[in-house]
Amino acid sequence: MLSQNLLPAPPAPPAPPSAGPSWRGVLAAIDIGSNSFRLEIGQTSRGRYRRLDYLKDTVRLGAGLDADGLLSEEAALRGLACLARFRTRLAGIPARQLRAVATQTLREATNRNAFLARASEALGHPVEVISGREEARLIYKGVARLQPSDRQRLVVDIGGRSTEMIIGVGSTPLQAESFRIGSVSLSMQYFPDGHFTAERFQAAQIAAGAELEEALAQFSHQNWVEALGSSGTAGAVSQLLVANGISDGVITPEGLDWCIAACLRAGHQDALKLPGLKPERRAVLGGGLAILRTLAAQFGIEALQPARGALRQGVIFDLEERMAADRDPAHHDLRDDTVVELQQRFRVDVAQARRVQDIAIRLHRQVQPRAALDLQRELGWAAALHEIGMMVSHHDHHRHSAYLIGHVDAPGFSQTQQRRLADLVLGHRGGLRKIEAALADPVLAQQVLVLRLAVLLCHARSAPDLPLPQLHAEGRLTVLAFSADWGRTHPRTLHLLQAEVDAWAKVNATRLQTVQTG
Repeated sequence: MLSQNLLPAPPAPPAPPSAGPSWRGVLAAIDIGSNSFRLEIGQTSRGRYRRLDYLKDTVRLGAGLDADGLLSEEAALRGLACLARFRTRLAGIPARQLRAVATQTLREATNRNAFLARASEALGHPVEVISGREEARLIYKGVARLQPSDRQRLVVDIGGRSTEMIIGVGSTPLQAESFRIGSVSLSMQYFPDGHFTAERFQAAQIAAGAELEEALAQFSHQNWVEALGSSGTAGAVSQLLVANGISDGVITPEGLDWCIAACLRAGHQDALKLPGLKPERRAVLGGGLAILRTLAAQFGIEALQPARGALRQGVIFDLEERMAADRDPAHHDLRDDTVVELQQRFRVDVAQARRVQDIAIRLHRQVQPRAALDLQRELGWAAALHEIGMMVSHHDHHRHSAYLIGHVDAPGFSQTQQRRLADLVLGHRGGLRKIEAALADPVLAQQVLVLRLAVLLCHARSAPDLPLPQLHAEGRLTVLAFSADWGRTHPRTLHLLQAEVDAWAKVNATRLQTVQTG
């Protein structure tokens, strides 16, 4: 069982050299999957993509989850060792040109935070957990860019512990869902000792069908004209069919029946020695075939074409869009659209949100003039959404806002980002002890402080008088300075500021002090 009192992560490699020309224009993505960890390094130019390097390690992280959702130490160490190797390959890459995302195993793991902390240390870069629908969106993004088409199509990605299904046209996903069934989890449940029998395959297909049944109408064959299979399982089966002369790589019901018959003839995964079948794929082939055969039967998939794109490329293309939006506001960052859509859905007072956003960012620039753009945007999103819980109830609306932000489908955001935004919003009013653990991060503590001050200065739901009080940080002390004239003309705000000073005095984080000048 993975807990806080564990062996340390593998030693980190020496500090990488400073970024040089070799990383210019290069982006990298790490897919921390349930079966394999993948690193893709590529370069985009004028809409074209060129892969520079690709590393893959069969870690089987998903096999390390027990019945209680605890990730084993053995599986954790396999993952950490892989990330340390990836770090060596990535030496010197600027942090903003790399993104690492984790999928279903870490969505499920009850002790994921302990692993994420160690994983980030081993990699030397934050690791984000993404939701199932966000994973599906990014998978489609990778496929749509590398295999463009104007036809309405179904994209299927069978991972180690989840299966994503997406219907889209061109670059736009129309329907996207994630189902908690994958090649690793189904193989562990129905082929735990590696033995293949017809009864086990039938039981595995029934289980897969039960999980996927709710998608029958949504992903019906009437809603698409071609089907593509992305990533591991589909790619492995496609290669197996080609190597044995069964098809040209297209996965058909007949080809899947041939694969299952081959497993039954072998009787055990260790005896399965077919051209095109990699040894590391044998342990999860049974579960993958059962899911593919179920998809073919339930959704009428007569031909599943192997797709060129996958999650890792989708992450790179998404990162490319984010960086373009950072350089030029005319470019598109999906997260900005998501925030606007959430404001509309939950009927946010947009004028008040903009006032709070403006003041929060101004104050933050006073204490952190060199803050990364990502931190400023994060603060802006929190300010834009801090009142979405008002639609639930005015009473304790900050708690409702935090819950909604932490659990709503938010395209473009990872679960990790959503939880950080939820902490910021939860802390924007009331006592601070409810987020005291999060305030151990001094960066987040300062964001919470300026957000609270912005809400306080806009408490009359109107723009505060300018110039604003001046904020500056001295270590763990943050000082808010204002003139005597300002103090005399804002007695109610001074009253609220004293309560704010008292609130920060009750937690072990930054301290707030008010100072009257002149």
